[in-house]
Amino acid sequence: MTNLLENLPQLSLPPLPPSRIRLESGAPRIFDPLRGRWVALTPEEWVRQHFASWLTGELGYPASHTANEVALTQIKRQRRADTIIYDDHARPYIVVEYKRPTVKITPAVFDQIARYNSVLHAPVLVVSNGLTHYCCRYNADGSYTFLKSVPPYSTK
Repeated sequence: MTNLLENLPQLSLPPLPPSRIRLESGAPRIFDPLRGRWVALTPEEWVRQHFASWLTGELGYPASHTANEVALTQIKRQRRADTIIYDDHARPYIVVEYKRPTVKITPAVFDQIARYNSVLHAPVLVVSNGLTHYCCRYNADGSYTFLKSVPPYSTK
């Protein structure tokens, strides 16, 4: 198991407990507490689990308001938002898009999350590859204002 952890990239996020990772039929799996199940440990999933843990841990967002891999329909096509944090009225508040650490965050990534947000209407959007994180607020006029960091739950 130690070799498995050594092969995973170091992210600019707090570490996860090693007990959340195991081998299953020779394939690495990671436990997703938000989905309540073990999932394939892909590079993107590595980022998702760290980021979601940071959101629900250090930033204080309630796990009960947070969901991973949320299905949505956009122009008659099924899509999946990586993570959505809902407000107290079950409306999307933050939408997060993850990329593997080797993927650069480009305007195309923001286009993807903006398309999802055309359905979700969340006021805050986040994009992360585990190394670099961008957060912006969606304005009423359709523009975006970039924030210095993801706002903690206490400031929402």
